[in-house]
Amino acid sequence: MNFISSDLPVFIQRELEKIHEKLVPIMKRAAKYTLWSFPLIGMSIFNVAFQLLFVPADMRSLFVLILFSVAGAIGFALSKEAKFQKRQIRKLSSEFMVERIISSENATEESKSRYVALVKNQPVHAVQHFVDFLKKENQQLLTNNEFTSY
Repeated sequence: MNFISSDLPVFIQRELEKIHEKLVPIMKRAAKYTLWSFPLIGMSIFNVAFQLLFVPADMRSLFVLILFSVAGAIGFALSKEAKFQKRQIRKLSSEFMVERIISSENATEESKSRYVALVKNQPVHAVQHFVDFLKKENQQLLTNNEFTSY
């Protein structure tokens, strides 16, 4: 989830890096859970199916079936936890963006409320809306500085 591009202006890169710094620990955890869940699930489904379909009933080991079933359950639990962590990532990044928008001193209240609503209502495009807000805020800041310098 590296959304920091080198072709973005520095003021946008700084804000996106702040979000990224807050999310790195959660992103690492989610990646580890995902990394471990898929092999556990795949291995357990394959081995349980193999035991049930190809191994004669009198040669099946209940211990092996239970072992692979437990491994599969752990894999599914890790997968579910990874999904939860990903939801946390979206929630925390959205909260950071909303707080940053609200705390802006250079944007108008109308602009703030519009971008807060966009970030909350369209979480898929939240980063793009945040970048648009930062551009507009910077433009407003530059405009205000031009008028105050005369």
